[in-house]
Amino acid sequence: MAGHFEATPDGGAAVALDEVEISILRSLAVQLLELVGPGDEAAEGSDPLAALFAEGPSEPPTDPALARLFPDAYGDGDKELREASSEFRRFTEIDLRTRKREDAFAVVRSLDALSAGANGGPDEERGEREGREGGGGGELRLTADESRQWLGTLNDLRLTIGARLEVADEDPAQAGEGSLYRLPDSDPRKPMVLAYLWLGALQETLVETLMP
Repeated sequence: MAGHFEATPDGGAAVALDEVEISILRSLAVQLLELVGPGDEAAEGSDPLAALFAEGPSEPPTDPALARLFPDAYGDGDKELREASSEFRRFTEIDLRTRKREDAFAVVRSLDALSAGANGGPDEERGEREGREGGGGGELRLTADESRQWLGTLNDLRLTIGARLEVADEDPAQAGEGSLYRLPDSDPRKPMVLAYLWLGALQETLVETLMP
């Protein structure tokens, strides 16, 4: 494998990652966790039924990245649609934030396990493995459930970075001469654009592994 996911016989997926790629993915996932927030943890001894029916915010986030992660369900074309979106948000955003955190935590845990595996084991075995994989990296293997969690986080990361870059995938102007994809190396946005494109390639190949 060379930087893209491939299906495994057990229904999961696998990808070869080097030490730098692991570090970048982990850092991005941690930043996503910080952006989504810690969530509202139920106090000890609190009523679990009340927590189940707790209401979330009714207004969309002001941060453009969070607004992409938690968009209005029905748009904001008129007052009736805004009210419907607000009502839907009140009863769904808490669960959605929880799921996004769980997915991102799963990504962090799998990367940590990969790093631990790459740095562990007998010296001779580790040396052979580093010789094959470039040192400090390894083959990340995911179950089908883990693949779906990774897919969710990769999508969230692309939405977040896209918001920061003010990228709209459906905007044909992005393909023009002034496109972000043609930035010179001196442009400070270039590393973020490269990360955006790389995450897109990972996402696309992971989707392919999940298709029947």
